Amino acid sequence: MKKLYQITAEGKKELEKELDELKAQRGEVAEKIANARDYGDLSENAEYDAARELQNQVESRIADIEDILQNATIIKPKDGASSISVGCTVVLQNDGKRVTYTLVGPVEANPLEGKISDESPIGQALLGKTKGSIVEIETPKGKTTYEIVEIK
Repeated sequence: MKKLYQITAEGKKELEKELDELKAQRGEVAEKIANARDYGDLSENAEYDAARELQNQVESRIADIEDILQNATIIKPKDGASSISVGCTVVLQNDGKRVTYTLVGPVEANPLEGKISDESPIGQALLGKTKGSIVEIETPKGKTTYEIVEIK
């Protein structure tokens, strides 16, 4: 059974850009392999092994991205949403400090960019909640309580 992926339109564009860049690297990687072959015995050729490993990584990532794009469902943010769902941007407040998260699918989750997966503990705690709700989230540092200030 094929896995379906939820991604935003922006996430799809980022994956397509990465795919184009990886496909462009194929020629460079093939050239590295050819150059490494010229060094002689392949059984003890570290440059050849490294070039082949790079080729495997590039080809594996290309296959992953192509699979994601073929089986992707585009998340459309709901303007004026009253409850939190995938695609929403949420502003949370704790002790006067505000944080903003966008709830995305696991493929494009990147906490450093404020994109959290709907499958993460924070994402699961937020799903279905409404503005003004108090949410208790279990983090590695312990439980933290947030108020949902805004849903975009």
